[in-house]
Amino acid sequence: QVQLVESGGGLVQAGGSLRLSCAASGRIFSSSAMAWFRQAPGKEREFVAAIRWSSGMTYYGDSVQGRFTISRDNAKNTVFLQMNSLKPEDTAVYYCACGRGVVTLDKEYAYNYWGQGTQVTVSS
Repeated sequence: QVQLVESGGGLVQAGGSLRLSCAASGRIFSSSAMAWFRQAPGKEREFVAAIRWSSGMTYYGDSVQGRFTISRDNAKNTVFLQMNSLKPEDTAVYYCACGRGVVTLDKEYAYNYWGQGTQVTVSS
């Protein structure tokens, strides 16, 4: 069993930056991947970024490529999402997810564990 707790959300002006954190309790297997998804009001949940736990390889959604960076601290079982050049359309609840043996990194069904989410609001 893995529990995920997100933090770092808040209100920021367009062009600003935020750093989200996701602390995981429980065992993270080397075959695991961790990801960030987001959901804006009235929209479906969208893949943001993912990272493979053992190799550190990263993957990004098209809408955040070049602006967001996902990273991890294996020793602290924590994954981060550095968000730069934020836009009003980045406003959403951001969810951390963890899955073991994930193949399709950008699919919700690949992840077994989810956090409660943290709100990010970008004002224009």
